[in-house]
Amino acid sequence: MNHRVEEKKMERLSSYRVGQAGRVSQVEGEESVLRRLLEMGFVRGEEVRVHKLAPLGDPMELVIKGYHLSLRRDECACILMDKE
Repeated sequence: MNHRVEEKKMERLSSYRVGQAGRVSQVEGEESVLRRLLEMGFVRGEEVRVHKLAPLGDPMELVIKGYHLSLRRDECACILMDKE
């Protein structure tokens, strides 16, 4: 029997460019970082869009739930996005 399992393709939010958007698939990291990201709204299925980047690319300005917030790239690397 050959069962084909479709793998979900995921990409880290830190690799997104200005204008790219996607949905949160998973959040990982240390407990304190994980809790902070979840409290800010980074939960499974939530749409996130990269609004702009600082001149050197860090931090990233994001839009989630209609709010603008800035996160460092290392924090964005903890957020796995569904690759559409």
